[in-house]
Amino acid sequence: MTKAPTKLPTTRHYPPQNRGLQSIGYLIFLSRWLQAPLYLGLIVAQVVYVVVFITELVHLAGEVFSDLRHIDEAMIMLSVLGLIDVVMIANLLIMVIIGGYETFVSKIKIDGHPDQPEWLSHVNANVLKVKLAMAIIGISSIHLLKTFIEVGDMAARGQVDTGESITGERYTWDGVMWQVIIHMVFILSAVALAWIDKISRGADHGMPAVGAQQAYASEAQPEQFGHPHAVGQESLHPAELERERA
Repeated sequence: MTKAPTKLPTTRHYPPQNRGLQSIGYLIFLSRWLQAPLYLGLIVAQVVYVVVFITELVHLAGEVFSDLRHIDEAMIMLSVLGLIDVVMIANLLIMVIIGGYETFVSKIKIDGHPDQPEWLSHVNANVLKVKLAMAIIGISSIHLLKTFIEVGDMAARGQVDTGESITGERYTWDGVMWQVIIHMVFILSAVALAWIDKISRGADHGMPAVGAQQAYASEAQPEQFGHPHAVGQESLHPAELERERA
């Protein structure tokens, strides 16, 4: 019966260090806890966004129910997009708080918890960057969609726009063009980060695989074939194998 390939343990080798260098290393390692107040501050920012969401929702409900006979669909759509924007920023904060703390400060012992986020089980710096980039693209998409709704009746290039705006803001062709360019830059950045993450994961998985194959070969030879020359004999023709045995 063959054994499954075993992973070779990775050990770190440290040069000899005196007590002073070890103390400096421990102090630098403990400095990661300086980031803990930053993540606590982001939790306060999360509370602020909850208040902003409730305020905008109450304002939207008041605008709609105050005059049900004259409902401005475009205004409602922009208000809902604003609420979605707040939610996506809150999701971004959650990823930064939980993922950043888990990656750079300390592990969170929630294994087996029914509410554990799926992405937290394999989070690392590269995965966190890609998820943050995707969240930023989603936020940029919401802002761009709001702009497209606003500029539906925008005057031609070079002409003065005298029409009324839903939100009271004025847009120009150059401003809209730069919003689209910035959004495309966000998309290209996310693609580049995902590609870099794929390359790094391939490099990390490639090295242990070679070591595991070598370990498997060294472990399988004495059990499967009985003696060191059996590997060579397995590749011989049956007639040649009989002559070898004779």
